[in-house]
Amino acid sequence: MAAPEISIVDVTRGEEHEKHLHGCLAAFTKVRRYRKRARYLAEALDRGFRKHVLFVDGEDVGVIEYAPPEASPYPIYGEDVVVMSCIWVKRSVEGRGFGGMLFDRMIEDARGAAGFASIALVDHPSPWLRLSHMERLGYTSIDSRSMRHRVKKPERCFEVHLVWMPVSGEAAEPEMDWREMLKGVDYCIGHPLYRAESWGLEEPLAFC
Repeated sequence: MAAPEISIVDVTRGEEHEKHLHGCLAAFTKVRRYRKRARYLAEALDRGFRKHVLFVDGEDVGVIEYAPPEASPYPIYGEDVVVMSCIWVKRSVEGRGFGGMLFDRMIEDARGAAGFASIALVDHPSPWLRLSHMERLGYTSIDSRSMRHRVKKPERCFEVHLVWMPVSGEAAEPEMDWREMLKGVDYCIGHPLYRAESWGLEEPLAFC
């Protein structure tokens, strides 16, 4: 049996990758181009946003998105920081090191960064962005808050962590605007902290 053909493509470059730039690996967002995502990208692309997709034999099976703080959907701030907003590998190919390959590509592409920040979740029903997964990539939690969703399972509290991986010995830790984080995000329908316009809530999250 021939070895699989693996490639990682920067889909922020070239119109032929537009569907991968706007879409997501989740089946319900894979082919949709929606207004809030388009609006976010219109601003973020010129400010350093990057998205890489991993293909195995032509099928998209993994993705990573990252940007400097001024182009990040998360209210994370710091000097020479790169904020990773998404990393996801399909369950069908888990355990083959593809997440690490995408992470390494981000580090290689963002040479000169003092460190890499993101968020991670504990006790959230979504399997995405789990703290245990982020720790395996090399992140460490440096701050956290307990939150609940005001619409989905409002009785259930979960933790949102600010995670950090410095690559420079002189890197200063980033900071999170936790009040702003209560607004959730609207750049990706599949995100665990997505804010749906139909809810009519500026802050769909609340502190526990």
